[in-house]
Amino acid sequence: MRGRRGDRMTINIQEHMAINVCPGPIRPIRQISDYFPRRGPGPEGGGGGCGEAPAHLAPLALAPPAALLGATTPEDRAEVDSYDSDDTTALGTLEFDLLYDQASCTLHCSILRAKGLKPMDFNGLADPYVKLHLLPGACKANKLKTKTQRNTLNPVWNEDLTYSGITDDDITHKVLRISVCDEDKLSHNEFIGEIRVPLRRLKPSQKKHFNICLERQVPLASPSSMSAALRGISCYLKELEQAEQGPGLLEERGRILLSLSYSSGRRGLLVGIMRCAHLAAMDVNGYSDPYVKTYLRPDVDKKSKHKTRVKKKTLNPEFNEEFFYEMELSTLATKTLEVTVWDYDIGKSNDFIGGVSLGPGARGEARKHWSDCLQQPDTALERWHTLTSELPPAAGAPPST
Repeated sequence: MRGRRGDRMTINIQEHMAINVCPGPIRPIRQISDYFPRRGPGPEGGGGGCGEAPAHLAPLALAPPAALLGATTPEDRAEVDSYDSDDTTALGTLEFDLLYDQASCTLHCSILRAKGLKPMDFNGLADPYVKLHLLPGACKANKLKTKTQRNTLNPVWNEDLTYSGITDDDITHKVLRISVCDEDKLSHNEFIGEIRVPLRRLKPSQKKHFNICLERQVPLASPSSMSAALRGISCYLKELEQAEQGPGLLEERGRILLSLSYSSGRRGLLVGIMRCAHLAAMDVNGYSDPYVKTYLRPDVDKKSKHKTRVKKKTLNPEFNEEFFYEMELSTLATKTLEVTVWDYDIGKSNDFIGGVSLGPGARGEARKHWSDCLQQPDTALERWHTLTSELPPAAGAPPST
């Protein structure tokens, strides 16, 4: 029925509930409550509002119909689909245990399970695995990785990953980065989320349980276009640059496990080169070809040099070699043992990775290890030592192999 010009027309409830089917996007259904009597805050009682409502009724002016219905705009839907609305539920949670064994200088990481991971594949699932890094440090050198669990958002690993050569100093200033990634055989692996745990939260010989929500990735300074090897080196150099900003800090280049024992029967010092851990990568493939040299200074006759075999393409080599220096205990007390680690290169000078000196002029653990060896004859003492970028003066010349 048509009304006269200027008259308001009443519309029945069926028309209020109808969907606008005109060409174009489907619009949300109007709420019936828009046409209920409602006084507005103004003196006119809420104004005209919607032109289809009776003259004595005022529609709600508090929010648009789409908001009242809870409908999502395209921008809202994109926000939900991108899992950015709430990281604590979108990325998932990770459950793991950490144990610092002070006696053996090891950090045990038990990766248990994850729940509610973000889907990464077209089937709505993921192929997750976990990576561990110790920061600051060479990314390639100290990376540990679990197996991949296929087609699941709630993977169970129950795997134990172990770091060797962890000292009390590491516990005070290093951070364990735990990343959950999705393995993709056809393209590059995708990042899901990460957790960073300061090791100072751990107490020696006490297992600590964690169940933490994954967080967004902290961007790396290295360009994404770099190869994996170059990204590892770039990450390593960037972290060391930050570490060098502190006063009196030397660049850390890895760890070495040494065994010292003075044999009273043979009248000499027995030096054991056991293994290295987390060495700096010196080659473009992200690895090194390390070997170890030892000197007993001062070396007047230049006969104190010993050298291990070269271990190819590794940052965690095991040597298990021993060298003997025949010398009286009283004379040994005035000597300094210099241990240097080198990267073997064919056709050019070998690269210096790091070194440590043990003797009366050393500091910290290096000096204590030396003095304990002299005070406890016939006892093999194994200790981990930090390799630094400080090149011993006598080792400055290009080495020969």
